[in-house]
Order: sequence, then structure tokens, then C-alpha cells
Amino acid sequence: MSTTSHLPPKLLLAGLLSALFLPAVAQQAAAPAPIADAQVQSVVVTGTYAKNRRSIDSESPVDIIGARELQGTGSTELATVLGRLLPSLNFPRPSGADASDAVRPAQLRGLSPDQTLVLVNGKRRHTSAVVNVNGTQGRGSAPVDLNAIPLSAIDHIEVLRDGAAAQYGSDAIAGVINIILKRGAEGGSAEVGVGEYQKRDGKQRSLSGSTGFALGQDGWARVAIDLAERDPTNRAGADLRNPAEPRFGQVNQRYGDPLTRPRSVLLNAQYRVNENIDWYAFVNYAERDTSAAATWRTAYNGASLRSPTIFPQGFLPLENSRSTDQSVVTGLRGEAAGWRWDASLNYGSNEFKLDLDNTINQDLGAASPTHFYAGKLSNVQTVANLDIAREFKLDALHGPLTVAIGAEERQERYVIGAGDANSYYLGGSQGFSGFRPVNAGSHSRHNESLYLNLEAQLTEKLSGAVAARHERYSDFGNTTSAKASARYAFNDAIAVRATGSSGFRAPSLAQQFYTITTTNFSVINGVNTPIETGTFAVGSPAAAALGAVPLKAEKARNLSLGLQLQPTRNLTASVDVYRIDIDNRILFSSNLVLSDALKQTLAAQGALVGAARYFTNAIDTRTSGIDLLGTYRVDLANKDRLDFTLGYNHNKTDVQRIAANPDLLTANKLLLVDRQTINRSTVGSPRDKFSLASDYATGAWGGHAVVTRYGSFTVPQNNATLDQVYAPQWVLDLSASYKLSPNWKLTAGLDNATNRYPDQVTSAGNLNNNGINPYSGFAPNGFNGRYYYAKANYAW
Repeated sequence: MSTTSHLPPKLLLAGLLSALFLPAVAQQAAAPAPIADAQVQSVVVTGTYAKNRRSIDSESPVDIIGARELQGTGSTELATVLGRLLPSLNFPRPSGADASDAVRPAQLRGLSPDQTLVLVNGKRRHTSAVVNVNGTQGRGSAPVDLNAIPLSAIDHIEVLRDGAAAQYGSDAIAGVINIILKRGAEGGSAEVGVGEYQKRDGKQRSLSGSTGFALGQDGWARVAIDLAERDPTNRAGADLRNPAEPRFGQVNQRYGDPLTRPRSVLLNAQYRVNENIDWYAFVNYAERDTSAAATWRTAYNGASLRSPTIFPQGFLPLENSRSTDQSVVTGLRGEAAGWRWDASLNYGSNEFKLDLDNTINQDLGAASPTHFYAGKLSNVQTVANLDIAREFKLDALHGPLTVAIGAEERQERYVIGAGDANSYYLGGSQGFSGFRPVNAGSHSRHNESLYLNLEAQLTEKLSGAVAARHERYSDFGNTTSAKASARYAFNDAIAVRATGSSGFRAPSLAQQFYTITTTNFSVINGVNTPIETGTFAVGSPAAAALGAVPLKAEKARNLSLGLQLQPTRNLTASVDVYRIDIDNRILFSSNLVLSDALKQTLAAQGALVGAARYFTNAIDTRTSGIDLLGTYRVDLANKDRLDFTLGYNHNKTDVQRIAANPDLLTANKLLLVDRQTINRSTVGSPRDKFSLASDYATGAWGGHAVVTRYGSFTVPQNNATLDQVYAPQWVLDLSASYKLSPNWKLTAGLDNATNRYPDQVTSAGNLNNNGINPYSGFAPNGFNGRYYYAKANYAW
């Protein structure tokens, strides 16, 4: 049932925090920059309200990644870059997964993509409207689309690797990614880039720039624009299934990266209203057109031709989508009576429209069109908040006590729009059946939160912080989160830190209301068989008839313990161990292939399907891991330098409890969450990830090399004998740059210089589709091979 808020957005009180942040080590972990005193003393803003909080004094691990590092790879996609720079982040490249080809999910610490909170300048970012419903990593999630944010607009990124729901609310279970935008009127740059894969496909062209200008004497504005064209890649094998096919033995499938045309612009501005008040705003607009291939439709469907008059040789349906992201954040901040305050309004939306081309609706016969509008998804978020903070001097404390309080109201709306009638008539358009009028609808909710944060330097060596947050959701009730953290410095070279927290993630509106009927392929008796599959809202009569109950919030408990070392000015290191317990994890159910009796039950409700699925609180899990980070700088003659950066993450997720199977499903010999569904969440991402980077600078020349080892992962099946364990993959990235002048710099590089590919999918159980799909979409570095690129940058 839809819940609509009648309350206007309120500016409430608010205060976030917990002293979490970066050791000098973590700052360098993802960014192989020189280890200078200024960097060791970097001020962090994520998760703290204390003034001038130094990174070296932080109590939780934060990776700080600068603009130079973000733009130092061959990729212009933010999520791809983060996947290469951060040992704890995984960003696979699925193919043939419908909308997940266009909006790919990223994972932090092997957890679900929607268990990581994304902020921009400290403000909550809206999530994508796309739900990952196919057999990819992150199945069932609707996370933030990181690639909608232009790289050229980013000054640096702070990645908090710790639970932070007590500070930021829902989603901050695995951690927080805070994207800090460039500021000020001075300086700018423009860059043009080209690239191509070893197989002579996937050509990329990019153009980006950023510049600032003054707003009178008291303000500034910066604008950044990123444009790119990325051609598709194809690593499909020849189609050898049926010698009678007109295109037998040819490569008919397209299996790899889709064709994409992203474009984004971001404006960031600030103006001094008076001595005590500043106005600020940042606006982001992004469009991305994507053309992804569905599964090749053979000429013959059994013994008869599928479409003798339109596509007599078979056809490849193309899913052509446009994802539109919009966000506006504006606010006032200042100081009054010793209190710092920040009041803001935050609007963000994502709309995903899908068209099908080069396909037919078989049930329309020769009259079928070849273009279909399949419908749209939309997600909208509006946030109002007020944060206030102040330092108090107390004789009992070594330093001031920072008190931050605040409140927030958030409104959310999720909309499904129907496609044209031909797209869903009977079997629907091949490749993706459109959203039907019965699927369409608008659903909304609101929540209010109050939060308190305290932090202080308790003694000369001991600092600590506590945070608490209470939230009330209109659709599932109340929840309270808390956090405590501390850091003890034995001396300048050795310190320990620890945190403990509780957290939560509210079930998204997409997880509660996403509904569609599509043709999916399931392996039945060893044969990849098409089957009409209904995805039902968890509160719908159809889902209730299959044992569904209302979703509950996920509950988390985070513990971490860390050691920081800085024995010399040029050497830093940190080791952090962590454990994350999550109860009531929300998963997309298995594909429930229905018995005749259940088909009739659903048919009586107008749902003519052979299989069904819905979201459910399926399992409790425990994720344990370790992060190891270190940097070392070698001072060379003539001001040359050589920097080394090492990063390692190991994590393991175990199932602690599986929810009871509904009696109705048990009676029909069905499992709501089957072995594959469960194991995809525990073993589908790499168990570990290691990287060693080096940067060398001499005069106008610069060189960069990084070797990354992506650990083993498993693609599970319901039949354990068909599980495939993929061997670790070593990848070497190289680049060199030359400064032609103080303004001009040229860069050339090789990503995956040794042209390494992941293991191929075995033929057991025909999981490689008769060799047509030779690689797994779970592969953390994709399966495109060596990539050549060159860039020219002009800075002023």
C-alpha cells in the first residue's frame, strides 16, 4: 500500500558526528602522493563537526583520494576509478543484465551496494531508480549512480570505512563515500582523451573541463563539464548451437561493455551574505544514453521460424536507455552566539527510460513493430536539515568539547511508468517486456530524525566521540542508532583506535514496490529455458499468496580496531580489523518456478506467470575483514621522488541465520531464498584485493605503475557441483606523463598492460551458453583486455 506524506519539509535541528577519520596512512592508501607534512595534517570533514579536525588525529579509517589520483587512470567513470584505487571497493562490469548494464553497482567491503552511503559536500545523494534484478553482484539493490558525477568537478573524496548510521542515518552500514567539490574562482583545466582496447573495439573519446569565476567581490562559482563517447566491446563466442541457423558459426551475440554516451555538468557556488552568513549551492545535471544488447534471438524457435518476414536470420534486441540525474542543494551557514550552523534543502532525482529496438513482439506476428517504449522508473528525494555545533572549554578535558545537534526530514517518492501497449502485449517485446499499467504507480514516504554528537580530546593522548540518532519512518516505524569511538596515541609514532556502533538500512521504496513481468531464462533440466517471471511488490496480493510479509529494516552492529604507525616522516602504515553483523538482510528472492496450483492462484489475480519473485528479509550475516595500508617515500637527488603505496583488503562473509521458508512454498517444494541467492551474497565478490603502486617524478617527466591482484571469487549455482571458483587475477597498469610547459601536460598509458583475462566460464551445465558468453559478469576487472589511452591537459 502506498504511503503519502502530507507533512511539508521541515528545517529541524541536526548534528552529526563521531570523530572518524583518517590516519595519515589511510590518506595515502589510495593516493600515491608525496608524504608531506601538510598532507599528514590534512583536515577532514566526513563524520565530524570539530573545527580543523586533523587527519592524523582521527579515530576511524578514511581514504582521501585527490583529483590528481582520480584523473590518473585511463577511465573517466568515477566508480571504475574508485574500484582501481580502493582495495576495499569492488566494481564489476556485468553484461547481458538489462538495466544493470547501464547502471552498474559498486560494493564496499563485499557488502550490498545500497549499504554504502554517498554524500556530496556532506549532503546525502539520491539513489538510482534502477533495481538490479538479474543475476549480478548487488542483485536486489538500487544504489547511487556514482558515474553521474563529473570527475572534473571533484577536488577530493573521503571514504570512511566504518559504520556511520548514527551520524548519517540509513545506508551507512559498510561506510560512507563523501565527494568534495572544487571551490573558488581561481584556476581551471581542460582535458581531451582518446582510448581503445587491444581487440580494436571499445573506442573512447572524452572531453572535460573545470573553471571558476568571481561573483562580485564576495562570492565565486565553479562549473565543470564532462562529455564522453564509449563504443561497445564484444567478447562473445561463435554461435554453434544449431547448424540449421542461417548465421550458424558466426558471432551473433554482443557480450561486453555497452555503447554509452554520458554527459554531465556541475555548478558549485558560494556567496558571502554578510560577515556571519554564507549562501552556498551546487547543482548537478547528467544524462547517459546506453545501448546494451539482450540475448540473441535465433531464426528458429523450435521447428518454426521466429520472424520470417521481419528478421528471417534472427535478431539481437537492443535495450536503449536514458538515465537522467538531477540534483540541487542550497543552504545558508554561519555563526551566531558561538554556534556554527548550517541549514540546507536538498533535491535529487533519477529517471530511467527504456526503449527496445531491433526486436519484435512475437505475438503480434508480421504486424509487430521493431521499436517499443518499455516505460520508465523514477526516484525522487527531498531533504531538509539544520546542523548546529559549538566548542565548550571544560577544565576536566585536555581540549574543547564539540557538541553538535541537529535534525532532518526526508521525503522520498518512487514511480513506475507503463510502456506502450505493444511492449507488454501477451509475451511482450523480445529482450525486455515493458512495464504494464498494473505495474505502474507512485509510492512515497517520509522520515524525521534527531541526532546528537559529542567529541573531545579527553587527555593529551586520548580522544573520543559518541553519537546517537533516532529516526521515525512513516512506513516501518522507529529506529535508534549509536556509536562510540576512541583513539590513544602512545607517542608520535604509534596509536591505536577503536569504534563500536549500531546501524540500520531502511528498505528502499524500490525494494517495496518494484514490479514487472518479464521473460527470464532459467536452467531447467540442463536447458536455458525462457519463462514468464513476475516480480511482485512485497505488499501485493500476488506476493502475499506466495508467503510474503512486510519488509523490516536491516540492523547492523560494527566493531573495528586499528593500529597506526609512523616510525619516520617518510613511512606510514595502518592496520584495521573489523566485524559487521547484519540482521534481516534484504535479498531478492530466488526465481520461484510455480506449480500448476500456484499458477492458477496467481492467474485468478490477473498474474499470468510461470515464475515469481519478491523482496524478503532473508538472512543474517557476519562480515569479518582486515585493511592494511602503507606508504613509503624515497627522497632522491635533484628533488626527484619515488613513492610507494600498498593496499590490501581481506573480507569474509558468513551466514548466521536463514529466515524460515513460508509454509506455502515448502508445501510446493519451493525455497524463497535458494542456495544461489544466499551464496551470491557471501562468495560472489573477491575474498581479497592487493595493490602496490609506485610513482616516480623527475623534472618534467612522471611515471606511474600499479599492480593489482583481484582475489578469488565464486559464482554459485543451486547445484553445488556447478559452482565455479575463479582464480585470482593479476593486472598491471602503466602510464607516463610529460609537462610541455607550466600549462600543458601529455599522458599516455596502458590499463591491463599484460592483457590478462579472467578465467573462462566452464561448459558444465551450459552456464557459458554454449560458449557464446565465455566470461563471468562477476569478474572484478571486467573482461575487455588491454586498453591504450592518451590525454592532453591544459591547466591555468
